Amino acid sequence: MRVVAKFGGTSLGTGERVERAADSIASVVADGHQIAVVASAMGSTTDELLDDITFEADNADRAEIVSMGERTSVRMLKAALAARDVDATFVEPGGDLWPVITDSHGEVDPETTRERAAALADAMDDTVPVVTGFLAETPAGNVTTLGRGGSDTTAVMLGNYMDADEVVIVTDVEGVMTGDPGVVEGARNVARITVDELRNLSFRGAEVIAPSALSYKDEALDVRVLHYQHGDLTTGGTNIEGTFQNIVDMEEDPLACITVAGRAIRNRPGILSDLSEALFEQGINVDAVASGMDSLTFYVDADDAETAETTLHEEVVDDESLSSVTNESDFAVVRVMGGELPNRPGVINEIVGPISEAGVTIHDLVTSATSVAVFVDWTEREEVLSTVQEQVSIVHEGVDRA
Repeated sequence: MRVVAKFGGTSLGTGERVERAADSIASVVADGHQIAVVASAMGSTTDELLDDITFEADNADRAEIVSMGERTSVRMLKAALAARDVDATFVEPGGDLWPVITDSHGEVDPETTRERAAALADAMDDTVPVVTGFLAETPAGNVTTLGRGGSDTTAVMLGNYMDADEVVIVTDVEGVMTGDPGVVEGARNVARITVDELRNLSFRGAEVIAPSALSYKDEALDVRVLHYQHGDLTTGGTNIEGTFQNIVDMEEDPLACITVAGRAIRNRPGILSDLSEALFEQGINVDAVASGMDSLTFYVDADDAETAETTLHEEVVDDESLSSVTNESDFAVVRVMGGELPNRPGVINEIVGPISEAGVTIHDLVTSATSVAVFVDWTEREEVLSTVQEQVSIVHEGVDRA
């Protein structure tokens, strides 16, 4: 088995933790597996180095300075492995084995990086490569960085390009939890989670794995998140399943737009729950919800519109904070779902701009970390679907080139 293991800053935060990491790596080697290691800067070294740059420094100098954290980590790990009779080689920008190369625009050059990663994989028969995470090398040979969470990106990207069987992200959490154990009593480990679920959690504050890293995961590559105290790199933690899919989908049936208006709805605790519960009791499925300063809009099947309006009207009558309910039909929803598209800077404008240019009124726009839903008049659905499909294809080609 070929494994890429990434050790985060916390998992290398002390000499004792470096020893623990080296023990777990040596155990994988002793079991006859190939392993490459990606190392973050020890502890909070990167943040400390950035804080210490109180003077004017250009990007090149800043990258060289912060790279010292990762450069120190790989030397520490290499030495700890040598003490365990494990042949290891630290790999950093400027070295013959360095794999991660950017193009002239500062984006990872996939073709060159894949070729270099393959060469690095060939070296794994004789040594354990210990690679600096977070860093890259420009065509001119200068050091640059992959951004926050870049060590995760390094690990999953190399796992993909080196044809690894698995990437193990070793961090300070026991995989993905049902909730923050520091806040929620009884939080437990989740055995498996999809890339889309994890990406939504990551963009909403969960610090498990950098979302940018997951774009490099494919079906052939297993990715697992593991606590550094676990010790055994081959078991435990949370398995991250699936891959990002870029999909354009249109709801087959028309939707109705039921809007409830009220005075300062946003300050009325439980209002969304109350209204949703009322619809649930009538067996009405809610396709989407949009909120405003003084309104809540529910999109439901057009066939359920009259029942939904009547049901919500009863809630309006019984609640002094609510004023009125309206029902408008018929609408279509076109959704764009994907790993990179919805969170790429400017991508929403790139998708919906051509719709406006075609003279189509966008009734509503609902977004999440991994999807964009465009609501338009039912009679214009085919034109919008065609426009969005064409635009997403253009945007996706741009992402692939990057």
